[in-house]
Amino acid sequence: MKISEFDYFLPRSAIAQYPLETRDASRMMVIKKAEKSISHHLFSEIDNFIFPGDVLVVNDSRVIPARIHGWKESGGKVELLLLRKIGETRLTTVWDALVKPGSRVKEGTVIKLGAGAVAKVLERLEGKKWRLSFLVEGSFEDFLQTHGEVPLPPYIKRKDTPADRERYQTIFASHPGSVAAPTAGFHFSPRILEKIEARGGKIVRVTLHVGYGTFRPVETEEVERHHMEEEWYSISEEAAEEINKAKRVIAIGTTSARVLESVADERGVVRAQTGMTDLFIYPGYRFKRVDAMLTNFHLPRSTLILMAAAFTGKELLLTAYRLAVEQGYRFYSYGDCTLLLP
Repeated sequence: MKISEFDYFLPRSAIAQYPLETRDASRMMVIKKAEKSISHHLFSEIDNFIFPGDVLVVNDSRVIPARIHGWKESGGKVELLLLRKIGETRLTTVWDALVKPGSRVKEGTVIKLGAGAVAKVLERLEGKKWRLSFLVEGSFEDFLQTHGEVPLPPYIKRKDTPADRERYQTIFASHPGSVAAPTAGFHFSPRILEKIEARGGKIVRVTLHVGYGTFRPVETEEVERHHMEEEWYSISEEAAEEINKAKRVIAIGTTSARVLESVADERGVVRAQTGMTDLFIYPGYRFKRVDAMLTNFHLPRSTLILMAAAFTGKELLLTAYRLAVEQGYRFYSYGDCTLLLP
């Protein structure tokens, strides 16, 4: 299967640069696989598609201010994007990070970060990905909150603003650890949760810390040769129990879907656990636990569009995307959403 089969034309003007003023005011395209139908709605109407016994599974990971600016002793500027915490001692914290430009550092390079904090480059892992040791005064988490920036995706062509600290999080965000947001959750508001519960639906939380693997581009022409990087997840006993009792499981976002499909057995039964997953879902995959999915419009040639196509079928999904472009839907993280139904 060729990754070029999952390309489509998208004008730059269709990429949402700012969130809507109201979280639940986005549009929602409903795609039904069996009927091969596409219809247009507002997200605030999602309760019309909820039935008693439905369980909506959300990712409650919280985005950390993972982008840090620094400079070498020579004065050259360096940008770090934290990817994954490796460990810590009493004095230092070790992270894997993307370093930009990677050509400006080597093993042993010391990067000054302000407020007396420094990072030392320990080793190169691959490409622009390096392992660094951080030495800061006080806790590393407090340092990030003061000196880190919200890691907005590269297709948002502006600097982050104070408002992004809140809007580039879902209302479920409670466990810090992601470097990109589980954006399908952006559309939910307390008002929507009340409407879902009134219809007999339940919200269940799982955690997957979104890492570089989720947005890393597919660089192999053969889809099957791409390898996902591992991401940490957790599902509680209470969550597993509710999911196993559900009449229908609706994954809110691709990250929630990956958790569910990573822990489900062949009968679709899930069990409480914590671990790492590198599950790669693309067309041909048989879903074991996910019955429906809410997700945003995704980048061409990405692992995320591959997962959506695995659910709906490639031709129907690309038809929907072309229609979305024609009808002025807003794309990507701050954009509109799709509800994928069987």
